[in-house]
Amino acid sequence: MAFNEKLADRIREAIVDVPKVEEKFMFGGVCFMVDGKMCIGVVKDEMMCRIDPELDDIVLEKTGCRKMDFTHKPMKGYVYVSEEGMKKKKDFDYWVSLCLEFNSKAKASKKKKK
Repeated sequence: MAFNEKLADRIREAIVDVPKVEEKFMFGGVCFMVDGKMCIGVVKDEMMCRIDPELDDIVLEKTGCRKMDFTHKPMKGYVYVSEEGMKKKKDFDYWVSLCLEFNSKAKASKKKKK
């Protein structure tokens, strides 16, 4: 499954000065981990955003935003944003900043012991 490399490059440029960023290829796309926590990514042609779950209802009213339903079950605090919702730089920057703001409060997932 391919993902939008141009969108991934836009994200890379937007977070170039953010410390502790690691790229992981997962769910058929790329995820940018910040400080060991899932933060923002690309799945197919959409941006995957991990945001404050308290903002779900507010952001879902924005153009191009929908619940993340990767497992066919919506996940609180995770949304997809289509190209339509981030064409303008200010809209793209809005999503990136939401992800980075929540990342500082988010808890890292527990690592499975081998």
